[in-house]
Amino acid sequence: MLLYEAPGSPYAQKIKIALREKSVPFDVEWPDSLGTGRTDDPFGLANPRTQVPMLVDGDTRVFDSTIILEYIEERWPEPPLLPRSPADRAAARMIEDVCDTQYEAVTWGYGEVTAFGRASGELAETLKAAAARQTAVLQGWLTERLGDGPWFGGATFGWADASVAPLLHRSVLNGMGPAPDTALAAWYRRLVERPSVAVTFTEYAAAASRMPAVLEAFRTGAKVREYRDYRLEWMIRSGGIEVVLAGLRDGTIRFSWPHA
Repeated sequence: MLLYEAPGSPYAQKIKIALREKSVPFDVEWPDSLGTGRTDDPFGLANPRTQVPMLVDGDTRVFDSTIILEYIEERWPEPPLLPRSPADRAAARMIEDVCDTQYEAVTWGYGEVTAFGRASGELAETLKAAAARQTAVLQGWLTERLGDGPWFGGATFGWADASVAPLLHRSVLNGMGPAPDTALAAWYRRLVERPSVAVTFTEYAAAASRMPAVLEAFRTGAKVREYRDYRLEWMIRSGGIEVVLAGLRDGTIRFSWPHA
């Protein structure tokens, strides 16, 4: 079992948490071609989007984190991550979708400003303020979905918890975590004590030593950031269309496959 990943990817973290919850052993690989658009290595040949994660299970190759999560649930059904009832399953999938689209785009956009230096001065402050406002809205929505239970699925950790975990953790690291006296903050305190999550977050923290080299690769053009779907929408509607135009002009951003 091989998982192509980047430790900072919330999509990859979601999959690692799910595999660990099911006690499925796996190896990880951070593909060198990630961020280059190349498709001439084993990762790119099986995954033309060249996005992580991608799961390799024998002869099976699966990309897209939601499809991988579905594959894991069907391949290793015990313990289940999805609840039993159709309504509860739909609720878990809706939470995952919001996290994968709107929430990920906000945390990604904040990182574009603070880590990748896409904006400075007044524009940077505008984008960071937009991220803070939208994070509060999303965390409010998640708090409503959580309710009074210990986990999003009720009494047991599940699909929705694995999906929320990487995004809320990123918000906490960005100084935009939930207020300490909220149910969502209590959920987070339980979350980080869970072995599957603790190991995954430790790997994320350890990967920070590689970030200077990663940032340099993007600064020099060896790698190019992908502005796809909700990420592109976030940057434009939050006031950063100048960032997009500059990136296209300078060749420092790209769009999703197929590129031409």
